[in-house]
Amino acid sequence: MNIAILGAGAWGTALAIGLCPRHRVSLWVRDPDHCREMQSSRINRRHLDPFPIPENILLSNDLNAAFSDAELVVIAAPMSGLREMFRAVAASGRKIPVLWVSKGFESGTSKLPHQVAMEEYDEIAPFGVLSGPSFAREVAEGLPVALTLASNDRDFASRTAALLHNHRIRIYSSEDLIGVEIGGAVKNVMAIASGISDGLGLGANARAALITRGLAEITRLGMRLGGRLETFLGLSGVGDLALTCTGDLSRNRKVGLMLAKGMPLDRILEELGATAEGVYTAREVERLAKRLDVDMPITKAVCSVLYEGVPASCAVEELMKRDPKAESAL
Repeated sequence: MNIAILGAGAWGTALAIGLCPRHRVSLWVRDPDHCREMQSSRINRRHLDPFPIPENILLSNDLNAAFSDAELVVIAAPMSGLREMFRAVAASGRKIPVLWVSKGFESGTSKLPHQVAMEEYDEIAPFGVLSGPSFAREVAEGLPVALTLASNDRDFASRTAALLHNHRIRIYSSEDLIGVEIGGAVKNVMAIASGISDGLGLGANARAALITRGLAEITRLGMRLGGRLETFLGLSGVGDLALTCTGDLSRNRKVGLMLAKGMPLDRILEELGATAEGVYTAREVERLAKRLDVDMPITKAVCSVLYEGVPASCAVEELMKRDPKAESAL
């Protein structure tokens, strides 16, 4: 199958490397200088050094050429670029099925990726999300990973999952677009909280409690929006949450670690040098939770540190002051 991957960040490049043994893959690189450097070195030094990019992956800065003969498009852009990518594919006039790996909410609208897709690409071709516990560097290294491919079109989800499935990338199909997207988005907020906890030296007990209660927040919001309980207990729920909250490769966890040291957010983002979607997602989740009357105290605490200047230690103290209550997953 001919696959066009739009976006040469760490995850887009890793997917290209992971899928190219079985498929013909084109990788679109936005920056022309970056594209030329990748074509010359066959390494994405900006985002995925030192993993080599196989010669059979076509690197291109020409967006139309990248998906001119594609049978599947994978959008690997940050949430801020998702709508633009959908419009570009739609403008081609070709009815190409689309997947996205973007995680989060659209800034200003609080819309999930599938809602953007419905506005820009509905009735053109099938579409869906590919998500789950996955660090780009491990996929590029050829280590095993399991993901969920969700779409409102059951046949498209199962057929495409089977086509992309290989001995290193195991893919499960789902019809729960909302649940998979909520799990993938909100876990980044919880990863920031986990980083804060670890950065303050609060210990493994506190991290375990945070992950567990974080899952409860994700589930509450997800089910209010129409997601399914079983999704939050699966790969794109507890699986992605556990990985992002504990893994040293997690950018969002790194944000939390640096916040715990008292570093200002602008300096953190500058030092990080890559997108940490949880920083932007936190504010959208807090707004959405308030509108829907969903209790999300961890999210609120993270926002207070990110945007209100509350010291990380004070935010934790406020969380611990909450009145005791009966435990519930919802």
